[in-house]
This record gives sequence, structure tokens and C-alpha cells, in this order.
Amino acid sequence: MFAVMKTGGKQYKVQSGDILRVEKLAADAGEKIQFNEILMLGGDTVVVGAPLVSGAAVQAEVVDQVKADKVINFVKRRRKHSSKRTRGHRQKLTLVRVLDILASGADKSGVKAAVGAGSVAGVAVAAAAPKKAAAPKAEKAADAPKAAAAGADDLKLLSGVGPALEKKLHEAGVTTFAQIAAWTDADVEEFGEKLSFKGRIEREGWFEQAKELASK
Repeated sequence: MFAVMKTGGKQYKVQSGDILRVEKLAADAGEKIQFNEILMLGGDTVVVGAPLVSGAAVQAEVVDQVKADKVINFVKRRRKHSSKRTRGHRQKLTLVRVLDILASGADKSGVKAAVGAGSVAGVAVAAAAPKKAAAPKAEKAADAPKAAAAGADDLKLLSGVGPALEKKLHEAGVTTFAQIAAWTDADVEEFGEKLSFKGRIEREGWFEQAKELASK
């Protein structure tokens, strides 16, 4: 019995006992894996998938993680200012030995599916735990501006203050008209430099407006 399977974007015709090199898989030497993308089964009866054969699989053992022969890429540009470039590459591969071909029941075998080392599925599995752990921090960070703004005055009532400037004031710890009304000359200079609107406080008349709004 033989099978035509797909892995790493390539198709392989295999039968039990075959040893082949495939695109690098996320598995260690000695580990048993299962290829689930089976395009055709052959033997006494030929089964062709549409596009895959349902329930079929090829089980194999990882022999080793290896590298292909080095490929040299040489580029030379014949110009007035000529240049040369040489690059070498060795493709990472996984050496596997085919153990068995299943015509059905692949989903109940309990064997780990063969996943490419650089595939989206492989990365997603590895990154799932850290993302879950970081989620509460992200939620807290998103809620922080809301918490800071809770019970705060609407600083947009001040002349020249829009949503963006109000956000900057909140981030600097300024949330009420009373705070602005109590600023000293040193505070005005400090916040002018910190928030990059030096001289604007006096020009817009925030002191008088803040005192009036705070008294309401």
C-alpha cells in the first residue's frame, strides 16, 4: 500500500519503511508524528481525495533534524561601479521514517500532527500562553485613562483645550479646574515645558476660566 501525502508545499509518494527528507518540522528526534494531508491512497483499491482523503494519514518517526547541501548564489553587476555578492544557504530539513499508512481513523490515533517549524500554526501554539498571561495587563492599561478621568472636570471647557490636549493634561495628573486655578508661576513653567505649550496658559486665560468654572 502506498500514499501520496503533502507537507511543506510538496507532494511525496511513500510506503511503509521509506526514509525521506521533508521541510523542517516542529518535532524532536525519536518523536512520532502524523501527516494528515493525504491526497491519494493506492493498493488493491485506489482512493483519490477531493482534495484530501478523509480519515487517512501517514505516521512516521523523526530520525533527525538535518540540513541540505549548501547552495551558492553569486551575483556580479558589470557596470562602471561594478559589484559582486556571494551568498550561501543551507535549507533546514527533517529526516523521517514512514511507519504506517492509515486508510481511516486518523483523527482518533492520538499521534501528534506534523507541523512545519515556521508555520502559522506552530507559532500560534507556542505564543498562546504568553498572550493569555499578558491579557490582564493590557486590559488594565486600557482602563487606566478611564479610571484617571473618573470624577474629573471637563477640561475641554477651557479655551483652546480639545480632546488631545485634555488627554495630555490627564496623563500629567491634571484633572480638575481647581488644580489649574492653584498653579504657581513655577507650575505654569513646568507644565508648559512638559506638555509643549509654553505661553499658551497665559494667552488663553486658563487661570481666570479655571477659577470661574471651579466655583460653579
